[in-house]
Amino acid sequence: MKSLFLVFLLSVAYCSAFPAATSQDNEKNAKFAEEYLKKYYNLKTDGVHQSRKKNSSKFTEKIRQMQQSFGLKVTGTLDLDTMEMMQQPRCGFVDLGEYSVFPGNSGWKTRELTYRIVNYTPDMTIAEVDASIQRAFQVWTNVTPLTFTRIYKSVADIEISFAAQEHNDYYPFDGQHGTLAHAFAPGTGIGGDAHFDEDETWTSGSKDYNLFLVAAHEFGHSLGLSHSNDPSALMYPTYHFIEPSEFHLPDDDIRGIQSLYGAREVPVVTRPPSTPSSCQPITFDAVTTLRGEMLFFTNKTFLRQISQNSKAEHHLIKTFWPALPNHIQAAYEYKQKDQLLIFKGANYWVISGYQVTKDSPKSIYDLGFPRTVRRVDAAVHDENTEKTYFFVDDKFWSFDETKQKMDSVTPQKIIDGFPGVGTKVQAALQKDRLLYFFVGHNQYEFSTAKKRVTRLLKSNSWLKCGNVNINLKKALIK
Repeated sequence: MKSLFLVFLLSVAYCSAFPAATSQDNEKNAKFAEEYLKKYYNLKTDGVHQSRKKNSSKFTEKIRQMQQSFGLKVTGTLDLDTMEMMQQPRCGFVDLGEYSVFPGNSGWKTRELTYRIVNYTPDMTIAEVDASIQRAFQVWTNVTPLTFTRIYKSVADIEISFAAQEHNDYYPFDGQHGTLAHAFAPGTGIGGDAHFDEDETWTSGSKDYNLFLVAAHEFGHSLGLSHSNDPSALMYPTYHFIEPSEFHLPDDDIRGIQSLYGAREVPVVTRPPSTPSSCQPITFDAVTTLRGEMLFFTNKTFLRQISQNSKAEHHLIKTFWPALPNHIQAAYEYKQKDQLLIFKGANYWVISGYQVTKDSPKSIYDLGFPRTVRRVDAAVHDENTEKTYFFVDDKFWSFDETKQKMDSVTPQKIIDGFPGVGTKVQAALQKDRLLYFFVGHNQYEFSTAKKRVTRLLKSNSWLKCGNVNINLKKALIK
């Protein structure tokens, strides 16, 4: 039998938070951790429960390996962060690095690959599955010379199928909420193939498991990538939902795949980017103030509103700040230190005045986020409360800038802290002591004093456009 690397996504069945109250609970956690380490870190027990042996060097060393591979604090003990990470949906292959490729595997020899969808899941329409798979391949096509052509007959380089339990590859699936999918590294026969567990529920949205996101990850393995220890990377071991319309392949994954196949050759565009009409509907990635100016980030560019009466300037992010990434996800100004903080993935950059600091980027985990957070959707500093609010999915964190630590009462639900805004925020801004939350093409003006939405506006209302107010009463009724 040929040697192939198998990688698979595993959702751990235990979902309770790590308790530290009773010896019975601690025993249960230790047993669970031992099974986890046996399955994914090759812990050898020889029939003896290592977790129950006093000062077991084998058990401690495997915990240290696991903590180091996930970028956790290496303690060798089952602390809260370690148990929380063990309970996350994840990939079973744990050879981690900044980015990593399979040892001894240089990828496919051809740059023109074929794929075939062998069968379909009943959870989605055929069109939805086709679109998700095609889009997952496009993630890799965008940054490499690789092409993927779908075929309907004969055997393709990458065979895609849905199956449950035993499915003739010696790696049976284990039912709902177990293994999500697995894929094989490049090679002949089963090499490159990707299998998805039919006992899971597949979707094109945020519920259950998004097929596009899992497929994009698995196809990374099909092309020869192992895992990354960058929590913002697509090839990070754990599953984390990102809105597909907002997904951009992180830099770490780009470096990894291009180490195997090189970069995609694209025509050099010498003309400046076309300026989006400020009076057309716009969705912003991040919005912030900076020394009295207003900055609106979208994709690789940003609009700079110097004064309320001036026309917005249009700039490339890289032209203005070469050290910053494109597709910024959050930003806020902290006036007391004359700083602008820029967020993407698990990193953030500090701009002092107009210069990016030399110690940037920094890790968001230094701010107190748990390792389960892989990106910040929006951020804003509220001068009324002297707190900085970070928005992640349907929750928000409250950060004390003076103490440089998260408030103990967070995270909280957005609908509880900011009623009327909704369940997800894409960008946030404070102006004249009012908060503005951007959601799609609209923004909610929010009064912290009244703790309610006071106006509903178009997202481009700051950019000298007419007809920017929306009837709030009618909008809320809808």
